[in-house]
Amino acid sequence: MHKPSEDKSDDARDSFDEELEQVFDHFPRYHMKILLGDFNAKVGRKNIFKPTIGNDSVHQDSNDNGVRIVNFSTYKKLFVKSTMFPNRNIHKCTWTSPDGQTHKQIDHILIDTR
Repeated sequence: MHKPSEDKSDDARDSFDEELEQVFDHFPRYHMKILLGDFNAKVGRKNIFKPTIGNDSVHQDSNDNGVRIVNFSTYKKLFVKSTMFPNRNIHKCTWTSPDGQTHKQIDHILIDTR
């Protein structure tokens, strides 16, 4: 299952967010939680996000899914680890356009802060 992209309705994306939260909350508190997935989220490098995402996101600006995933991570005390590694962008990008010109980092790894 993957998060609906930006061109889908807010209702579809809200439904995904609600289901993700229900599944996440179902796990016992004492278990370490790691979420991996296609969140269709471009997470920007805004200073306010840095405690949650670090300094190494590919994108300068976030899309709506990016803001949603940062808000979820902050609320659930998770780190977006996929944006914390100082690798070359070519190694961080998880999607490439069919013409090979556009690269995005839309798949992410969220890890419990313990």
